Amino acid sequence: MCTDHEYSKSQHEEVPVADWGILPYRDALERQTVLFQHLIDLKREGTDTAGEERLVLVEHPPVFTLGRHGHAENMLRQLPGVELVKIARGGDITFHGPGQLVAYPVIDLQRHHLGVKDYVHLLEEAVIRTIAEYGIKGERVEGATGVWIDKDTPRERKICAIGVKCSRFVTMHGLALNVNTNLNYFHAINPCGFTDKGVTSLRRELDREVPVPEVKAIFARTFNTLLQSR
Repeated sequence: MCTDHEYSKSQHEEVPVADWGILPYRDALERQTVLFQHLIDLKREGTDTAGEERLVLVEHPPVFTLGRHGHAENMLRQLPGVELVKIARGGDITFHGPGQLVAYPVIDLQRHHLGVKDYVHLLEEAVIRTIAEYGIKGERVEGATGVWIDKDTPRERKICAIGVKCSRFVTMHGLALNVNTNLNYFHAINPCGFTDKGVTSLRRELDREVPVPEVKAIFARTFNTLLQSR
């Protein structure tokens, strides 16, 4: 296994952003898997992964995804034309759709001196700082990965879901931040397996549309800033 001291990453190096626009989930999964496997292959060959990492930003047409340890019963009803895709990330069931920022960092955690738990914490922090730009206070909830609003109140609600996969310290999958997402789709599921917590979006919190490209730019900058600080 490689060790941290074998990596000498420049503190000024950013992970390149790949904006895939709006792309069907299965197509994005295939493309993401190619990037993921490429990094793994480089590590097996003993080749530095510098310059080969990517921060993928994308929106998907409506789709439900179920994590590897998720429970099928959390799909309450099937909606016409909306596929359920079973995938290898952590977490339970969630929804992806237009107006949602989905981020798939395909990075080598060892290059950034990160463990998996620290990496998930970094993703949460990047979202917390992103929505703070809009005056919204996001928080962590013990035992519930993601970013929440009005923590420890009856109105506690989730604005961002997180679920990752890691092999040889290379990551894929990531997070879904509700920007202008149609939240009605979440009525068909128990989001992330919860039956007693709501979901929200920037649009609902601010009572206005928020440009997704603007949120993408803020998130990408924040993610890279946090990564470079490691």
